[in-house]
Amino acid sequence: MNENTLASKREFTSVVQEVKTVLTTARQNVATQVNNELLNTYWNIGRIICEHEQSDPERADYGKQTIKELSKALTQEFGKGFSRSNLQNMRQFYLTYKKCQTVSGKLSWSHYCELLSISDPDKRSFYEQEAVNSNWSVRELKRQIASSLFERLLLSKGDVNKEKVLTLAAKGNEIAQPEDIIRDPYVFEFLGLPEDKPFLESDLERALVQQIEKFLLELGRGFMFVGTQQRVTINNTHYYVDMVFYNKILRAYVLIELKTIKLTPEAAGQINMYLNYYANEVNDPDDNPPIGIILCSDKDSITAEYALGGLSNNIFASRYVLYMPNKDQLIAQVENVLKKWHKEDPDDGTFKK
Repeated sequence: MNENTLASKREFTSVVQEVKTVLTTARQNVATQVNNELLNTYWNIGRIICEHEQSDPERADYGKQTIKELSKALTQEFGKGFSRSNLQNMRQFYLTYKKCQTVSGKLSWSHYCELLSISDPDKRSFYEQEAVNSNWSVRELKRQIASSLFERLLLSKGDVNKEKVLTLAAKGNEIAQPEDIIRDPYVFEFLGLPEDKPFLESDLERALVQQIEKFLLELGRGFMFVGTQQRVTINNTHYYVDMVFYNKILRAYVLIELKTIKLTPEAAGQINMYLNYYANEVNDPDDNPPIGIILCSDKDSITAEYALGGLSNNIFASRYVLYMPNKDQLIAQVENVLKKWHKEDPDDGTFKK
C-alpha cells in the first residue's frame, strides 16, 4: 500500500470520526431538549391539577376522583404515560418544586419519580445532587436510596450535626479531603456472597473484581481501579496490597486491605507500611499522600481509636456488610445524634421515610 493510499485512508477515517462526533452531539442535544420539555410539561400538568383543586375548597375532597377521570381522558387521547399514579407524581412534582427553574434537566422523569418518594426535603435534595454529580442511572439511584447512603455518609463523618445535614443537602457529598470518601458501612449486597458461611479474603477480593463496576459505584466518585495484589518489595521481601485504586478528585492512591475478621491493630500496622512505601516509591510529584482503607467485617470504636490514632498517614477502618442495612435503624441512629446536639423535638419531621 503506497503513501497516497495510506494518506487517503487516514483522511477518510478522520472524516468519519468528525461526522460521528457531530451526530453524537446532535443526538445528545435533542435528547436533552426533549427531556427538558417533558419535565416542563409534567410540571405544568401538576400545576393545573393543584390550581383546579384550590379554586374550590370542595374540589380538593374529590382530588382522587378528578385524577382518575383525568387519567381516563388523557390516556384515551394521548396513550400511555397518564396513569393515576403518574398524574399523582406530576401533582407532587409541582408541589415539591414550586419553581420549574429549580428542576435539573440532567435528571429524567423516572429519576424524579424516585426522588418524590422521599418525604424529608434534606434527604431528597442530597440524592438529587448526588444523582447529578455522579451521573447515576435510575437503577443506581434506587440502590443508593435503598442502601441508606445519606445516613451512612453522615455517620461516617464523625459527630453528626445539622450543619453537615444541610451541607449534604445543598451540595451532595463534596470530596475535598480523605475523610470525604469514607463510608461506614460499605454495602456489598451485589456480590451475592452467603451471610451465614465463612469465606476467605481471596474469595471477597475475587468477587469484588468480578463486580468491579458496582464496587466502584459503591466507593463513590473519582475512583479508578489500578489492580489487585499490587507488589510492595522491602529488603527483598515481597508483600501484596489487596486492592489499589486512584482517586482523581483527591489526586491520591487509595490502598484497600480486605479482612474477613474484626479490625485488629496488626492490620493498621500492615497498611501503614504500604502507605509509607507508596508515598516514597510510587507517588508522582503532583500526587497527594496515599490513603488507606481497612475493610473489615466488624470493628469497635476503642480498638479503632488506639490502632489508628497518632499515625501520620491517612488510614480509615470501615465495616462492610453483605446485605442492605436496616434503614429504620440507621435513620434512628442519625436522629438520636441530632437530638443530642440540637435537642430537637422528636416529632419535628426530620428524616421521614
